[in-house]
Amino acid sequence: MWHDVVDLREFYETRRGQVARHMVRRAVRSIWPDLTGQTLLGLGFATPYLRQFKNQTERTLAFMPASQGVLHWPPEGPGVVSLVEETELPLPDYSVDRVLLVHGLENSEALRALLREIWRVLTGDGRLLVVVPNRRGIWARSDRTPLGWGHPYSGAQLSRLLRDNMFIPARTERALYVPPTRSHTLLRSAPAFERIGARFFPTFAGVVMIESGKQLYAGTMKRAPRRLGRPVVVQLPQAAGRVHREKTPKLT
Repeated sequence: MWHDVVDLREFYETRRGQVARHMVRRAVRSIWPDLTGQTLLGLGFATPYLRQFKNQTERTLAFMPASQGVLHWPPEGPGVVSLVEETELPLPDYSVDRVLLVHGLENSEALRALLREIWRVLTGDGRLLVVVPNRRGIWARSDRTPLGWGHPYSGAQLSRLLRDNMFIPARTERALYVPPTRSHTLLRSAPAFERIGARFFPTFAGVVMIESGKQLYAGTMKRAPRRLGRPVVVQLPQAAGRVHREKTPKLT
C-alpha cells in the first residue's frame, strides 16, 4: 500500500526526517558521485534526494505513482514531476541512464511489473538504485515514520528480488543508524551513530540500498503492443495536497 504523498512531505519537514534525508542522501552520493550528462529518473517519493543531482544531470525527472499522489517539485521553479501508473511508465525504451527508487519498492502493489518497467526504460548500461527499509533495522519496527510501513527487506532478500527480475546487483550500501527518535540530542549525534554503526553494526542500519545493472543475456522480454503516452507534468502550488485517483486492483 502506497503512502500518502502529504504524509511523506510532512515527515521530511520534521527534524527526524531532515536527519534521515541527510544520511541517506550522503550514501546515495557515495554510490553516484557524478551524473554529469546523464538522464535521471526519481521514482516513488525520490524528490528529497534529487536536488543534489539536478544541476549536474542533462535531465532530471520525477514520477510519483497515482496511488500515492503527487506534489509540485522543485518548489522554486517549473515542475518536473509527473503522476503515473507504476506499471506503465510513460517513457520510451532505453531512455534513462539512472533510476533512483525511494519509498517505492516496499509499497508497490505490482512489484514485478514495476521492476520490468524500470528494466525497459533503462539504457543498456543504465543503473537502478533501490532504497528500502532494512528488515533488521530499528526504523522498520516503528510505524511513526514512513520506513515503518510496507514490506522491509534484508540485503539478501533485496538482492534476490533484483536477480529474479533481470537485474545484476553490483553494490550494496547501508545508512541511517540513529534511532527514529524525536530527541534533538540524539538526532544531533546522528553523524557519530553513522560512523559507529557502519563500522560495528552494519546489519542494523535503517535502510539498505543496492545499485544494479541490467541483465542482458538471458533473453528478451516480450510486451504486448501498447500506445505510449506522454508524461504529464502536474503544476501544483507548493502546499498542494494529494491528487486522488481510483485504481482498479491488479493481481501481482
